[in-house]
Amino acid sequence: LKKQPDVKIGIIDGKPEISGFLNGNFQVNGFGLISGRFSVETKEGGFIFCDSNDRKVFGLSSIRLIPEKGSTFTLFDVPIGKDFHWEKRSDLTFEGELIFQLKNHKSISAINRIPVEDYLKSVITSEMNASSPFEFLKVHAVLSRSWLLKTISRKEKKGLKEKVEEGEIIKWYDQEEHELYDVCCDDHCQRYHGIKRSGSRGPAKAVEETSGLVLTYQDEVCDARYSKACGGITERFNTAWDDRRFPYLEGIVDSSFSYPKIISEEEAIRWILSEPEAYCNVKDEEILHKILPEIDQKTEDFFRWRVEYTRKELEDIIKEKSGIDFGNLNEIIPLNRGPSGRIFRLKIVGSERAVIVGKELEIRRWLSRTHLNSSAFIVKKGYNSQGETERFIFHGAGWGHGVGLCQIGASVMALRGFSMEEILRHYFPETKIKKIY
Repeated sequence: LKKQPDVKIGIIDGKPEISGFLNGNFQVNGFGLISGRFSVETKEGGFIFCDSNDRKVFGLSSIRLIPEKGSTFTLFDVPIGKDFHWEKRSDLTFEGELIFQLKNHKSISAINRIPVEDYLKSVITSEMNASSPFEFLKVHAVLSRSWLLKTISRKEKKGLKEKVEEGEIIKWYDQEEHELYDVCCDDHCQRYHGIKRSGSRGPAKAVEETSGLVLTYQDEVCDARYSKACGGITERFNTAWDDRRFPYLEGIVDSSFSYPKIISEEEAIRWILSEPEAYCNVKDEEILHKILPEIDQKTEDFFRWRVEYTRKELEDIIKEKSGIDFGNLNEIIPLNRGPSGRIFRLKIVGSERAVIVGKELEIRRWLSRTHLNSSAFIVKKGYNSQGETERFIFHGAGWGHGVGLCQIGASVMALRGFSMEEILRHYFPETKIKKIY
């Protein structure tokens, strides 16, 4: 690459109506310069764009708003953390161009077009706290840039992958499903929640100091993944996505100590019920407030966690999420685990039928109103006085898919004095850092 590319980010996807505010002047075909409040709504196979002076343009399939220098835009009611337990809606403010695109003749998507380096300044303060250690912010800038450039360079659009056979449902979700834009603004891709008024220059400085730097393996940009907390050992790529192996996305011990990777159910039980020393085993609230964004600070007990359901409650959740009536729920049986203990094939046995489900995200989705923290769990049963199953108790480890960088672990490494290069070498063995523009 001779220079940084632009990236198109989907902020709001497929809504019948979108509104917001232009903070400064934007050039718009058919209007000239406009500012202030605006709205867009679908109308008879097209859409209507209305500005603050009640001027309207009808029948558009797309419209592009180009900012004058220093102008920003705010979109109202943007969904954040969709389907997760931290889901909410917020008014978010962005730099760059704003594009409205008609989708399927009946809804509208709001898309932000911006240079990659400006995009990254928002990503690393949306994923983690701006007050995180500077070496960690540099790590995140390199990783987020690597993942983004790898993603937008792919020609094939993958989207949802599904393998349904008799008694088995295996699903995983790739980031390349978006047709109108390169990536979305939420956890499905990378968090991109607009301009953060943190008062810290750290994130912008981290992006500037690492400009054009990516992680490579055998001279190719890495598919660099990360999650919030691995639970002590990171996970392999193919437990979460398709059946490929990357030498730099294998199980890595998140500690200065050595632990064996999990290869049996007995080892998984011992590991998940233990409290090993690990970089991401953090209980100090001062540290967590320093490194986690506000949206994540509500999640407690992420290194080791516990969830309990009545049998009826879990039966209802599984039926709602899977669309399958298992009857009376009898057993939840792990079949295959990765090196961190994350399950990627799980058998659910009821009085009416038994089904195998995977991969890790689909398992987490089936077993919670939102998502379980991770698929690294063991299940214990509680019984009533008649010896019948009354409760299911999940003991789990980690937060997220666990593949690649452990964000909390890497933050702690930076707090302990490790450099950007040392942290990347720890989580991504056999890789090199390379400047590509």
